[in-house]
Amino acid sequence: MADRTLQVHADRGPGSPRLLGWFGWLGGWLSLCLRPVSVLCLALSLVLSCLLASPAHAGEAQPLADNPEQEARMMAIASELRCLVCQNQTIADSHAGLAIDLRQQIREQLQQGKNEQQIREYMTTRYGNFILYRPPVEGNTVLLWFGPGLLAVGGLGFLWWNLRRRARMSAEAFDPDTPDAPDQA
Repeated sequence: MADRTLQVHADRGPGSPRLLGWFGWLGGWLSLCLRPVSVLCLALSLVLSCLLASPAHAGEAQPLADNPEQEARMMAIASELRCLVCQNQTIADSHAGLAIDLRQQIREQLQQGKNEQQIREYMTTRYGNFILYRPPVEGNTVLLWFGPGLLAVGGLGFLWWNLRRRARMSAEAFDPDTPDAPDQA
């Protein structure tokens, strides 16, 4: 009986599925991949892919408008308008498709001879006050304009009230600064 047990365990070699259990496929895959021919083919394919890959060369972007002054005016207007897709970037900073289209609309309107105010009015008529980074003070934007200041004044008033109240309290109202004594049983 002891000879049979040794023979069964001797059958379990390094690549045996019984020895690897659930990872039997891993041993077969590793033995296939670590053959010299496979290693040579892998190395050759890596070298060829590195040699054939052409490096990308970056160049300076050309302005889209023929007139640099007009492009500067367009960027000044676009820096005051919010990107409707990104919502935290200006149209000048955004790379979204809508922002690119809106910059092109601004260029076209500048070529038609419209001034900055007319372009802003066109954009707000079409997209609402949300497109403006500095919306006008109106009934629905009062909290936007004055809310942070009111919140700061209210917080400072609460702090002042709380400090005055604590200053009027007696010393017995506060916990002493003595360390806790260990429990003795």
